[in-house]
Amino acid sequence: MLAEAPVGTIAGMTRLDRITTDPDICHGQPTVRRLRYPVETLLELLASGMTIEEIIEDHPDLERDDLLAALEFGALASGMRRVVPLGRA
Repeated sequence: MLAEAPVGTIAGMTRLDRITTDPDICHGQPTVRRLRYPVETLLELLASGMTIEEIIEDHPDLERDDLLAALEFGALASGMRRVVPLGRA
């Protein structure tokens, strides 16, 4: 019997092991690989329009999979299983 893929992943691929919490790092906020990059901050950079490549250029200790892990974490944390576009304001 095959195990079911976790919700929010494609065919069981997940990068969530890169997301860590430690009360001594960023006051326990979820961060990437115990670095001092809160997931929230990385999501804000992506939401502002920065590309993954631009963020990595500015922060060379980050990796592409770190940012994809932050996106995966944010998607799962939102609790939504589908996106419903809102009408224009």
